[in-house]
Amino acid sequence: MAMDASSGDAPVKRRRASLGSANLAQVAQLAEVSEATVSRVLNRKYGVSPATRQAVEEALREVGYERPMNNELVLMLTPNLLNPIFAQQADKIESELSPHGLKSIICQVYPGTPQERDYVEALIDSGVAAIVFLSASNTLLKADHRVVQLIASRGIPFVSINGGFPETVAPVVSTDDWRAAEIAVAHLHDLGHRRIGMLAGPVDNIPADRRVDGFIQAMERRGIDDPEQFVARKHFNFEGGQQAASALLALGVTGLVASSDEMALGAYRAVARAGLSVPHDVSVIGYDDSALLDFTAPPLTTVRQQTERIAENVGRIVTSLIAQRPVGTDEILIDPELHLRGSTAIPPVQG
Repeated sequence: MAMDASSGDAPVKRRRASLGSANLAQVAQLAEVSEATVSRVLNRKYGVSPATRQAVEEALREVGYERPMNNELVLMLTPNLLNPIFAQQADKIESELSPHGLKSIICQVYPGTPQERDYVEALIDSGVAAIVFLSASNTLLKADHRVVQLIASRGIPFVSINGGFPETVAPVVSTDDWRAAEIAVAHLHDLGHRRIGMLAGPVDNIPADRRVDGFIQAMERRGIDDPEQFVARKHFNFEGGQQAASALLALGVTGLVASSDEMALGAYRAVARAGLSVPHDVSVIGYDDSALLDFTAPPLTTVRQQTERIAENVGRIVTSLIAQRPVGTDEILIDPELHLRGSTAIPPVQG
């Protein structure tokens, strides 16, 4: 677990939400519950049914009560801080929350495992006001999602990035992965490539599945037959990219669309080991974008996730949820951008 610099070295003290006794009685009357139950909801204690909690929350909104945000904690769950995209996203979200007096705790977890739930359970009584699933178990369709049941039982609001939990209705902010695939395919097709392959992430990973769908649709719109044969699904890392690229190069592809920058750099290795070069023989497009890509050989063209726009939306949603202001639950899709560098070119002349 890593706490960002804004939280300082002092221990975090839990601060309970306060409500005057007169208003407490008014809320209890409106919700048709006891004042003790209202208190439990205010302090997010166990032992309150979802229906009762909802009734109390609605009564709190009716009397105009907003939970204060000073010294509150926002827990961010992410799978990997070594990947620049997750570290960058977490930093930008923290910058959006800090002006509101909110402090971030960033936890690196193995999504969909008991570890994710353990982090939440260990910190939930430390004044956690909201939780951000930063591409954690919310991206996995068949993961253990009991962590959401725990959060719901305590009435803690949450928002997900790049895919939501199918069993819950909660705000989601995602990069438009269908659009990302379209942008990449369009660029390679405009250069003259027709045998284009995709280095895709694992099955039942929401962003990976969306990018595959977008790739297939983009290829079919351009009259490419049987595009599924040009999809190789592996892990999002360097080794996965190398394996997927090797399989696709054997099919004679001249352009590769990767589902992460790490996979794209793995494709560089596969191209070199095949006795070919980027971009003279094979063009490669990554996904995410990092300033470090300017220093790869050649610099990697990539589809950029607009992390700052994602952070702006997440910050707005989190502060609204904590203050009990209504927010929409339709997924917000942020358009990606193509960042041209030096890894794409016209395809080689076929002899």
